[in-house]
Amino acid sequence: MENQEKNSILIVDDELLNLKTLRNMLHDDYTIYTAKEGAAAIEMATVIIPDLILMDIVMPGMNGYEVLAALKGNGRTQRIPVIFITGLDSKADEEKGLSMEAADYISKPFSHAIVKLRIKNQIQMINQIRTIEQLSNMDSLTQIHNRRSLDQQILAEWGRASREQFPLSLLMLDVDNFKIYNDTYGHLQGDFVLRAVAETIVNTLQRAGDFAARYGGEEFCVLLPGADIVGAMKVAELIREAVQALVIRCADGSSSRVTISVGVHSLVPKITDIIPDLIAKADQALYAAKTSGRNCVRKYTN
Repeated sequence: MENQEKNSILIVDDELLNLKTLRNMLHDDYTIYTAKEGAAAIEMATVIIPDLILMDIVMPGMNGYEVLAALKGNGRTQRIPVIFITGLDSKADEEKGLSMEAADYISKPFSHAIVKLRIKNQIQMINQIRTIEQLSNMDSLTQIHNRRSLDQQILAEWGRASREQFPLSLLMLDVDNFKIYNDTYGHLQGDFVLRAVAETIVNTLQRAGDFAARYGGEEFCVLLPGADIVGAMKVAELIREAVQALVIRCADGSSSRVTISVGVHSLVPKITDIIPDLIAKADQALYAAKTSGRNCVRKYTN
């Protein structure tokens, strides 16, 4: 793990000796967090989203089963695997833990080697699943998020914007005259252009929450949580200018340029609003940009 970020583990145990033993055993390979009781563990897990939780069952206040139930009932923490490491060694206790979807159950006193191997197996599975999910959410040509990933992100951000009543903006971007470009320079060069435009879009975005995806063909989307129409129009214009400034090299040594048209829609979601309207109105604004001569930005108007 020398050249990559360490996976994280939250250890939950009211016995300081157990916390210290597990932390010393694992800290070389993982980023370790600790909590001494259930409520603190739930709060910490919700904030840091560890890759794995090691937890005792018998603790003051909430026991391990209650903590596990709370974690599984929370959308942010329900997928975090939990391994019980506990002095309860009956088959009934183990069965109860596993029936509640604990990832594993280790009885005390435990073998250090066995604990490390079981943790290693869980972490490997987590990383493999994460890799598969990332690949399924990426566009293979441009290496940015795909339509499936965009749909998931819009759903999540729409829910947050609805609850907290902040604005949500969507940009629809289309490469102008892309068919003509393909016919002129060939499909391989067209693919190169799409990759260059995608990279430019991503590099122009400045906030951590901003989200870019390939919508399909030569069309891209940018989701801007918290941005009102003024802010969204500024971002759209920055992207348009950055693409216009691109000098795209061709295989024969010559250079070419492309432009984009951008449609923008922004709203604070109300109970009567629906996600398809956000997309449709941004698309209508894109159509307005196209019919206005291309290489411009337009916002949705009634």
